Amino acid sequence: MTKGDETRSAVLGSAITLASTLGLEGVTIGKLAEHVGMSKSGLFAHFSSKENLQVALLEEAIARFVALVVSPALKKPRGEPRLRALFERWLDWSRAEFLPGGCIFVMASVELDDRPGPARDCLIASQKDWVDTLAHAARIAVEEEHFRKDLDCHQVAHEIFSVAYGYHFLRRVFEPAETETRTRAAFERIILDARATRR
Repeated sequence: MTKGDETRSAVLGSAITLASTLGLEGVTIGKLAEHVGMSKSGLFAHFSSKENLQVALLEEAIARFVALVVSPALKKPRGEPRLRALFERWLDWSRAEFLPGGCIFVMASVELDDRPGPARDCLIASQKDWVDTLAHAARIAVEEEHFRKDLDCHQVAHEIFSVAYGYHFLRRVFEPAETETRTRAAFERIILDARATRR
């Protein structure tokens, strides 16, 4: 990695931290330059526009999500254990130190849901990929005979996605421990319904 790449990565890390509390719109080149101790012109040379900064910020967040959530979970045994690991690590995600305001994707979804453009396209593609990853994990659990053969794996993915997103939002407005307990209870009901043999 070149010095320029290292600088860019460090700047984007700071941008993610800011965006988790201020939102994507709150992270301007000027504010970010002040936060990281660079000149606006120096930072502009890296991104050239606020829109490019937003896309780069989301791409960095996606890379971190894959590194912290997806890749470690995929090392778990195939089937239900792997799906559980994906869920567990996803809950841990919004508690990461570099996300003081919670999940960056929740914040971005609220801001970008009705704003067409490259940033929204990047966000939507990443979330579709994530739902597909969850559905694929559920399909493997069917193959491993952990889940029943007639399971609608995309429905399972949709329900897990919805429950976890609810957790990422509600833990910011309600008592976090109770929110986590209720989220885990909801997840267990999804798993119980999906199992090949009800336990």
